[in-house]
Amino acid sequence: MSDLFHYFGGDLSRSSTGDLLKVDGTGEGVQRVLRRLLTNPALIDADGNTLIQGDYIFHPDYGAGLPRMIGDTVDIPKIKGRIQGQMFLEACVARSPAPVIKVAEIQGGVSVDIRYNDAQTGTPAALAFDVTK
Repeated sequence: MSDLFHYFGGDLSRSSTGDLLKVDGTGEGVQRVLRRLLTNPALIDADGNTLIQGDYIFHPDYGAGLPRMIGDTVDIPKIKGRIQGQMFLEACVARSPAPVIKVAEIQGGVSVDIRYNDAQTGTPAALAFDVTK
């Protein structure tokens, strides 16, 4: 089944016939991974109280929360671990070979480069993005 083509942070796109553009296969997986990584989950204390509302109110635990980490001290191993853990929650990401995740500190944030294989087709997939203030 296809999703709508909706790259994170952008608008829905139209096809050449004027319908909403659909995406499937590896492109769909890349969109899903990016959305997961750039979505902030709710922050909940030990007593179960919500301290900060998440981006998806009906799925408070969804997302890696990379945007929320900007402004903190950059901890590359922590960021890479968070990315890998969240990626493995997506069915489109093959477990073997493991994704290759590169994170580098840049002015005002981090730059992320990810290479992985699509779980269904084995097709290599890549995405790169910056998370800045």
